[in-house]
Amino acid sequence: MSTTHPREFVPEAIGPLHGCRVLDLSRLVSGGHCGMVLADLGADVIKIERPGVGDELRHGRIAGVAAFWTVYNRNKRSVSLNLKTPEGRELLLKLVKTSDVVLENFRPGTLEKLGIGPDILLETNPALVVTRISGWGQTGPYAHMPGFGTLAEAVSGFMYRNGTADSPPLAPPTALSDMVAGLYAATATIAAVLHARSGGDGQTIDVSLFEPLASIMGPDALLDQLGHLPTRGEGTRASSVKGVFITADDKWVALSAAAEGIVQKLFNAIGSPEALDDPRFSSYEGRLDHRAEINEIIGQWIVQRTAAEVLASLRNEGVTVAPVFSTADARNDPHFQAREVYVDMPGRDGEPETIAMHNVVPRMSGTPSGLRMPAPRLGEHNDEILTELGISDTARRDLTQRGVLGSELKEGANV
Repeated sequence: MSTTHPREFVPEAIGPLHGCRVLDLSRLVSGGHCGMVLADLGADVIKIERPGVGDELRHGRIAGVAAFWTVYNRNKRSVSLNLKTPEGRELLLKLVKTSDVVLENFRPGTLEKLGIGPDILLETNPALVVTRISGWGQTGPYAHMPGFGTLAEAVSGFMYRNGTADSPPLAPPTALSDMVAGLYAATATIAAVLHARSGGDGQTIDVSLFEPLASIMGPDALLDQLGHLPTRGEGTRASSVKGVFITADDKWVALSAAAEGIVQKLFNAIGSPEALDDPRFSSYEGRLDHRAEINEIIGQWIVQRTAAEVLASLRNEGVTVAPVFSTADARNDPHFQAREVYVDMPGRDGEPETIAMHNVVPRMSGTPSGLRMPAPRLGEHNDEILTELGISDTARRDLTQRGVLGSELKEGANV
């Protein structure tokens, strides 16, 4: 039973990006995650969606809840705008004049075909930042191809390395490439906005799904050049002693002795200090080459003890060790609860009374961010935002009747 902390949304919460306006034309995870990061940090993120359809994430429900939509689109406002109409594009360009960022993750060329490519957007607002996320990037021989996260995980080197020695290449259990691309895109967007606000020009940011994931593979390119690229199941070579081990009560613990001092403490703690006198284990490189033998020694000690005994014994000696948690375990852990890593926010529209989600990351002392509003209903803020543009009630009704605007979500719509 989870005991995360019930919270209320705080509309007046102000983060460090307060005053920055982002037009989020994206859909699915990579753009959704980028926009969420910016919104969590205080930006006014306006989600631009197709009338009647909205972001595809609205339609993917688990136990009746659009879970991905609910998390990735919190703290945003929604305008349902048909960009295939001249009036829709005109309204978008009106918003562009008062915005800092346009975020999109269509296939390259889509905005250009609509007549609102970066050249038009930057002509409308020369200080604008146009952040573009795509499967393969805006240039190169693959740019025209559709691309999703699984393909990026396949070509980046991640999937090749992920898994065990006797398993096939293994995809991650989360939308990893989308989320990493979203983080890179958010970082670049903030940097470009700072540049523009310091008197620089606006610009276009080109983020693919596969390059950010390739970058987090660390020194693999260099290791390959040196002839030492780790094989699947070998893990990182940043630590010579690390692994995941099963305990006597069928639980799992993970340890990483990344510093030489901790290696010594570990072998003292398991009663085998003499093992480090073995030439195979006395050096960093030797331990890397004989990781299986070292893990056998450690594993034999751990499997004879319960998880509680292992954690207490090793932590008492200053060894870096932790239990392997599921998210359910983490939500019930006192440290996670004290730091409010996960929070229960009010549900809406047939959702459970509370909706669990991760809290805003990171924490800032001077400009704290917060959860200001739930993920919006389709077109929930049409009137609010178009009023800000000076569009009258009569004009809004006319635009709605002609399909330029729309707030009704049609279940089962062709997305």
